[in-house]
Amino acid sequence: MDRMTLALLVTLVLVPTVSTASDLDRWNADIAEASRRFAIPEGWIRSVIRAESGGHAERAGRPITSPAGAIGLMQLMPDTYREMREAHGLGSDPADPRDNILAGTAYLRAMLDRFGPTGVFAAYNAGPGRYEQSLRGRPLPAETRHYLTGMSVSASSQPAPSIRLTRSSGTLWPSPGDLFVPLGQAAGGGK
Repeated sequence: MDRMTLALLVTLVLVPTVSTASDLDRWNADIAEASRRFAIPEGWIRSVIRAESGGHAERAGRPITSPAGAIGLMQLMPDTYREMREAHGLGSDPADPRDNILAGTAYLRAMLDRFGPTGVFAAYNAGPGRYEQSLRGRPLPAETRHYLTGMSVSASSQPAPSIRLTRSSGTLWPSPGDLFVPLGQAAGGGK
């Protein structure tokens, strides 16, 4: 692990957020559903919502939208929302809080599966292609670096889901503590 990745991971654990828990309370049921469905810790989902929208679905009576066009609580770009909607049977409105949380969490799962726990949040914010460029030496955009310093994830209470994802039944099977799996152990082999 290089110094930048380690520094970003430490920052995610130590930096406090400015949003309060009450800002997110109204989304508790949707966050819990998304957490169960995509095997992502609720704390991770809350941290993304805090960083992306502060827990606010609207601004001045309109769906919260970034200058770049990202929409909703988890600030998904329209094409990303469309991909998640089609893959997971979600509704057509990316600003719908429940569907936005489900789509954003599905995208977090995809980024975790692709980049692991050290790259998930940078890839979520910058996009997978841009994050891959950072792995080859191109610095992350200032916006992403700022985003990462604003994230707050407690590693002790919200461990990274396991990279080993399936059982023979085909269901997601994260197992906190399974960060390392012996070589040659087939996915779904269980303990």
